[in-house]
Amino acid sequence: MSWTLNTTAWAAIALVLMAAETFIPGAFLLWMGIAAALVWLVVLLFPGLGLLVQVVLFVVLSVVAVLAYLKWGRRRERPSDRPLLNRRAEQHVGRVVVLDRAISGGQGRVKIGDAYWVVSGPELEAGTRVRVVAANGMVLEVREVD
Repeated sequence: MSWTLNTTAWAAIALVLMAAETFIPGAFLLWMGIAAALVWLVVLLFPGLGLLVQVVLFVVLSVVAVLAYLKWGRRRERPSDRPLLNRRAEQHVGRVVVLDRAISGGQGRVKIGDAYWVVSGPELEAGTRVRVVAANGMVLEVREVD
């Protein structure tokens, strides 16, 4: 077992890919880094392996590692306790609010907290109580409360 250009290169590739995972999260580069580390071990144990064989081994191991993660690894991820955290409009679905501006031409406005939201729905007068029934992008769809 000796450190040659090939073994050094695969070790460096493995470290760079694993370190890049911290800057570009998504558990994709991590598995490619693990594949590079496995190729490094193979090249360390079998120093006469050709470069083409090494690259093919890396590609195959990368694909297998990423597919294995996608199939089995994602199932174990903990579900979020706040799934709507970054979807502000959807957080308001079900809420009853008062129209700040009448719905005319299909659009109006409500105030929720300290923010104004564009709403869509049937023609209604300002001051009408409405329920948010859906969120389409940043536009809340409302219906009159009975």
